[in-house]
Amino acid sequence: MSVRVFIDGKEGTTGLRIFDRLADRPEFSLLTLPEDRRKDPEARQACLHEEDIAILCLPDAAAKESVALAQGSRARILDTSTAHRVASGWAYGFPELSDAHRKAVMEGKFVAVPGCHASGFIALAAPLMQAGLLPGDAQLSCFSLTGYSGGGRKMIAEYEAPMRSPSLDSPRQYGLSQGHKHLPEMQLMSGLSMPPVFAPVVADYYSGMEITVPLFRGQLRCGAHPMTEVTECLRAHYAGSRVVHVASEADIEGMNGFIPADGMSGRDDMLLMVLGNDERLQLVSLFDNLGKGSSGAAVQCLNLMLGLDETCGLKFA
Repeated sequence: MSVRVFIDGKEGTTGLRIFDRLADRPEFSLLTLPEDRRKDPEARQACLHEEDIAILCLPDAAAKESVALAQGSRARILDTSTAHRVASGWAYGFPELSDAHRKAVMEGKFVAVPGCHASGFIALAAPLMQAGLLPGDAQLSCFSLTGYSGGGRKMIAEYEAPMRSPSLDSPRQYGLSQGHKHLPEMQLMSGLSMPPVFAPVVADYYSGMEITVPLFRGQLRCGAHPMTEVTECLRAHYAGSRVVHVASEADIEGMNGFIPADGMSGRDDMLLMVLGNDERLQLVSLFDNLGKGSSGAAVQCLNLMLGLDETCGLKFA
């Protein structure tokens, strides 16, 4: 099997990681453009029409341009930008959501890789919505702690500069207007009638993401033991998954009362936790913003699009 893959936008963090992940896999023949031609529309169009798969690692406007340039080609497109995550005709690349989502990724010509914050929120909220434990009009909130690599090359350079600003020494909340670009997919893919209140925070560590969704008992449609019911719902939903796991009591006890946000750094799987008590619950997803949050998710989708083992090339330890 030889699959020709064009990575459009290899210079960014996600593109570089995807390139490195695929470079050693013999089933792929990788194509990228040299620096002096990587923004040339004609050169990009030629590549898009030559390859089997195009992986877009671009800003939103450039990703839309690439899709337009690819019109009439046989290339299937995997887009890591925000541009097409809620667009009609695009498969949403979180195959664990449902059998229909998995099939859409496997068969789709156009597949959008989820956002990092969105992945952690949807992984927690969507199964509860599907099972009827949360109503569609639930008013949710979401707190997200992420490493600085999620901000791309510019932010990485800022944090790793020898004479950096002292303001980077402490965690910084952003997305202050409640207009974060991940909110549309967080709402749509979870089945909510309104977006959550979303508070993302970037901190001084390289990679890793911890998403928390707090819930009061009254928000849930549960019986006498919400903690047990929510945990069992998540376990049932992800029972067949090799990528998303629900933590055991032993896993949680082993953290000694603390959850390190970089606890899954360097890995491509995701760990879900149900914490708190039956009156006040905290749902937590822990993963790498560069793993299941971006390049790892893209590789998983690529594997499924080609009929390969979805975990091929993924890292779980």
